Amino acid sequence: MDLWVFGYGSLIWNPGFEVEERRIARLPGWHRSFCMSSIHHRGTEEAPGLVLALDEAPGEHCDGVAFRVAAARRDATIAYLRDRELISSAYLERELPIFFRDGAQAMAVTYVIDRAHVQYVVGMALEDQAQIIARATGGRGPNDEYLYNTASHLAELDLADADLDWLVSRVRGLKPA
Repeated sequence: MDLWVFGYGSLIWNPGFEVEERRIARLPGWHRSFCMSSIHHRGTEEAPGLVLALDEAPGEHCDGVAFRVAAARRDATIAYLRDRELISSAYLERELPIFFRDGAQAMAVTYVIDRAHVQYVVGMALEDQAQIIARATGGRGPNDEYLYNTASHLAELDLADADLDWLVSRVRGLKPA
């Protein structure tokens, strides 16, 4: 059976696995948010960055990209995603229902924030997020690069996110000219 993977952040622009099909999809009951402190990919333990996570939010939704992976690559893709996404156990792997624009539905592997994990950041003001994102750097590069790439790819897909757009503008304003 083919595998669907739901991407809402860096998976959109850097999935890292072979994809048979990409489709715009909606995940109900979840919200894209810079609610995960990053101590590996976009920050360090001494100077954490912030990365996006799906935070449960009844009545809201997250629009993103669903990737279909051929059944023959299912196990290898899951292994790759677990190595990438579960590096610090702040994400939980879930299989959740997603909805395509044509009304079709599928179950997709999705990584959501563990609200009980020490890296979960709740209620941080956008200005505070911008200050962190502007200065943090981790093993996969600068935190602002992650923000810019995600926001630009969402905009290209006509899935612009108002909070991310505000953060892009503010972070650019904080960076030296």
